[in-house]
Amino acid sequence: MFETLLQKLQEDYFLTLETTPQHEPTMHNIIERIKKFKLQDKVDGFSCTDNPLAKLKYNALFASLKLQNEFAKPVIATMTMRDRNKIALQADLLGANEFDVRAILALTGDPAKMSDQPHSKGVFEANSLMLLKIIKSFNYGMDFAGRPFKIEPKQIYPFSVVNSYAKNFSSLERKMHQKVQNGSLGIISQPVFDIENAKKLLETFDKAKADVSGDKKKAQLIFGLFPITKLRTALFLSAQVPGIHVPQLWIDKLEAAHKISEDEEYKVGMQLSTDLYKEIRKFHPKIHLMTANRFDVANEVIS
Repeated sequence: MFETLLQKLQEDYFLTLETTPQHEPTMHNIIERIKKFKLQDKVDGFSCTDNPLAKLKYNALFASLKLQNEFAKPVIATMTMRDRNKIALQADLLGANEFDVRAILALTGDPAKMSDQPHSKGVFEANSLMLLKIIKSFNYGMDFAGRPFKIEPKQIYPFSVVNSYAKNFSSLERKMHQKVQNGSLGIISQPVFDIENAKKLLETFDKAKADVSGDKKKAQLIFGLFPITKLRTALFLSAQVPGIHVPQLWIDKLEAAHKISEDEEYKVGMQLSTDLYKEIRKFHPKIHLMTANRFDVANEVIS
């Protein structure tokens, strides 16, 4: 399962779809909506987020297990440094390993102050590089303290993230280099919204792994895509989310459409998003689609 996903990432078209478990003790509704659009037949795998914005949700590891069992497709389970120290991270990796939840997206995580749980405190023992190093240790048959396991864990497949835009791309290059050096097989960007930004990011990634050796050379950049169908979403992302650049062209077109009607706004946003998806597939078809569980939108973009 995971070997096929990695082969597609390194050699072929690659498409994964993000899912966000909800504030409820079941994955049933998400699974049924995925089935409604037969998305399990249109993507190579899924991902599950881990309490994004520090809001309480269904556990990402259990959600990944449910999706894998339901669809027989690999799932990249997100783990953040916000909620666990190195003991808890390793314990979760050990338990998940037995159930074949073995593709892990390492994130530092959103600040605990954003949480909907009063007085929550973040752990943040380190950033996501620590989790990548823990996974590397596991893949060599030992824990993070260097103690060998009596039974070696099955191979774990680490992924990581990077901003899609910066005034100085050398800072992104440095971060990507560190993540590749620490074993990240795929680096998923925050959403890109124009081809020039995507090409610049890919060029930066190629520089980041120019002097790595061995299997690290196989690491791939995966473009995050987030379809925008509302003007207010474009304005929010542009003004409030660091590391993302929404072109003025998108904002202008959505603003003009917004003045006509809600349907026109959706139509224009979907056209911009679909065109971007098609253009990126022409030169670097490694895509991670994020739709905030809008599986109707995901289906429209990729169909």
